[in-house]
Amino acid sequence: MTDRQHIQVLDPRLANQIAAGEVVERPSSVVKELVENAIDAGSRRIEVELESGGARLIRVRDDGVGIGEGDLPLALSRHATSKIASLDDLEGVASLGFRGEALASISSVSRLELMSNVEDDPTSGWRVVVEGRRMEPRVTPSPHPRGTSVTVRDLFFNTPARRKFLRTEKTEFGHVEEAFRRQALSRLDLGWVLRHNQKTIHQLSPGGDLVGHERRLQALLGKAFLENALHLDIETGGLRLWGWVGLPTHSRAQADQQYFFVNGRVVRDRLVAHAIRQAYRDVLFHGRHPVFVLYLEVDPTVVDVNVHPTKHEVRFRDGRMVHDFLFSSLHRALGEARAGQPGEGTVTEASPAGEGASEEAPSAANGVAESAGRWQQQPMALHGRDESSGQKVTPDRVRAFMEGYRALHPEHEESLLTPQPSAPGAGGNAAEMALAEREASPDAATSAPPAAPTMPEEDATRAPPLGYAIAQLHGIYILSQTERGLVVVDMHAAHERIVYERMKSQVHGDAGDGTGLQAQPLLVPVSLAASAAEVATAEAERDAFSRLGVELDVAGPETLLVRQVPALLVDADVEPLVRDMLGDLERYGRSDRLEAHINELLSTMACHGSVRANRQLTTAEMNALLRDMERTERSGQCNHGRPTWTEMSLKELDRLFLRGQ
Repeated sequence: MTDRQHIQVLDPRLANQIAAGEVVERPSSVVKELVENAIDAGSRRIEVELESGGARLIRVRDDGVGIGEGDLPLALSRHATSKIASLDDLEGVASLGFRGEALASISSVSRLELMSNVEDDPTSGWRVVVEGRRMEPRVTPSPHPRGTSVTVRDLFFNTPARRKFLRTEKTEFGHVEEAFRRQALSRLDLGWVLRHNQKTIHQLSPGGDLVGHERRLQALLGKAFLENALHLDIETGGLRLWGWVGLPTHSRAQADQQYFFVNGRVVRDRLVAHAIRQAYRDVLFHGRHPVFVLYLEVDPTVVDVNVHPTKHEVRFRDGRMVHDFLFSSLHRALGEARAGQPGEGTVTEASPAGEGASEEAPSAANGVAESAGRWQQQPMALHGRDESSGQKVTPDRVRAFMEGYRALHPEHEESLLTPQPSAPGAGGNAAEMALAEREASPDAATSAPPAAPTMPEEDATRAPPLGYAIAQLHGIYILSQTERGLVVVDMHAAHERIVYERMKSQVHGDAGDGTGLQAQPLLVPVSLAASAAEVATAEAERDAFSRLGVELDVAGPETLLVRQVPALLVDADVEPLVRDMLGDLERYGRSDRLEAHINELLSTMACHGSVRANRQLTTAEMNALLRDMERTERSGQCNHGRPTWTEMSLKELDRLFLRGQ
């Protein structure tokens, strides 16, 4: 039998080292904590200096308010802070650091020195270090400019087990640079400097306006980010969302350019991630990740930042409201970014006019960053599988979908797969009617010889964004002449998006014609064994299910009955769909599972109902397709996220042929 262990108070250094395990993982963690303190001190310029990736030296200097001599003995003590004094302060905390653990934890696993001055006289100032197992502070005079410098040497020198987990100098510096990038993006109005081994890596001037902000983004994220991003600024109901979102065609293989800030604090929040993922749902290529730098401003009293030691997570008082605001704002911004033109209203296209940008920068709406890759885009391969859902697409299945939809919406029989005439004065009426006539008579369309390429009569003062068609290439691409140069359109991918958006509008009731999601009662209700939490969610969200065409009844304390589903999903496996919806509603206050499932079917129908490769189009038909693209939301990419068009400027074409050189 083991000896009895008595309860004892931990040694202060050991207690701080335990706390350090939560907040100090590697040099980047130290940089984050020290920089947050510098921001809270009201600094206008922050310098970060490193040696050996931060393992040997980390020094953070600021020009903030400084720490007075009388406060220095407490500066390195645990649970000592100037930022909160009561529970009320904690509930509405607006500062980045407030726990009072960072400096004490860092000093317990390194050799830490803090120098500060609250006066404008650079000959004054004080220095503090902690010594011994009791970590007693020792304060001495030390000249220092106004502000504070914190120097951390030999990180984990006294905790070998932690030090051996550090990676190579290059890897650790990469983590520090990413932490620096997040902080520099969190405060665009501050000046920043990053040095490594006596070499300046970043030197960023404060940005006081949109041009300055974009200069900062270009310096940290690259020119391509700005050239393919939309700027938005939306405010409603005490919430403000502003920043930059990348076009769906400018995506990344990794989620390495995703920055979200809540009241200036960088966060990685599950609710936020879900809302953004929903907004990009049917416009992003499979396996790709969107890029964004977004800032959410809310009342500090409605968000809890004290839910994680590193303060990376937050909790919103009304998570559903925040989720819906983020989703609707981003969904609308991406929808308004139509082919050939920027968004409208409060959502504006980001300008690449930052310092160093040239006139030769490609249009932000073309969705392609590098001209070298523009001619690599391949036509959409028409495989026997719906790539958005992974389900096998067979002629019988598509025919069943089409027959079911026509039975529900006979009034749309002629309009689903043919472009609609535009309103008077919108341009392109004759072209659209010609295309509609040819779609109604496919035999005549394939036998008629293509018309000679002629420019249709349009507004002579300004060409449309996608220009006028001049030729068709290999029955796959449309070549169009614009004011800027040449546009190439994948006609099948573009028409697929047009048909898909029209179908979504009609099925989901956005077309303004009184139609909507049609529901069908089940002949035999589906019984689901449910947990108490699922039953409670079903009762609380009864209206939400009803709006989606699902009738869900509580038949017992652990039983649910599905009595009605949308008609398009009458043959679907209802049980997993309803369970996923219940889970989403419980976690996020919103579910798009059912809508996504319906949209997968519509996407399949749109793919099979769009113009096919090797279909010869007349010039009028090609122009009709271009005008439809300009009017259709999300027409910059097909239903599977592939780009539908690209552009080469005259200057880029001239360079190919060495003109003017």
